[in-house]
Amino acid sequence: MKKLLGELTFKLSGWSYEVDPSVLEKKQVIIGFEHTSMMDAVLSLAIFQIYDIKIHTLIKKELFKGPMKPILEKIGGIPVDRKSNKDIVSQMVEHFQNNDEFNLVIAPEATRAERGQARKPIRTGFWHIAKAAGVPIVLMYANSKTKQGGIFGKIYPTDLDQDLAEIKRLYKEHTGLDIVIPEQKNT
Repeated sequence: MKKLLGELTFKLSGWSYEVDPSVLEKKQVIIGFEHTSMMDAVLSLAIFQIYDIKIHTLIKKELFKGPMKPILEKIGGIPVDRKSNKDIVSQMVEHFQNNDEFNLVIAPEATRAERGQARKPIRTGFWHIAKAAGVPIVLMYANSKTKQGGIFGKIYPTDLDQDLAEIKRLYKEHTGLDIVIPEQKNT
């Protein structure tokens, strides 16, 4: 039923998707570009339904109140306390260590530009989480110009600057999306 609902979402939206299931593992950080609207999140959830992938995502703890709490928990939300003594990377590493299967989905900040402004370089917390947890970074995309989305590749984190350059190259080559990355620090 979930698979049918996911496929119907794509059909009704006029989008298509392509997923290379061989890149998926039991534990991974899944990043998604380009985040241009809430429709990207809906389509991502549809792909996860089609492939029966249980996901988790970081949500600020203040939203886990009242009737929102069970909804956010049901969709895999993890409350994040930004004021905690424990940094977010350490919190996520614990989740990876304590679960046989764990898929953390992150749309890195700065993937959307506000009202025509130029996009800023992406934030790199996803890389630090994947590196510390010893899991791959799986590449997901939503291209609003072509109305195509999917999951197409992965990298195993080793060196921040090299990995970001490789992520940029892969997105450009496979999806046509140009990801803005921070300037290299090792130059």
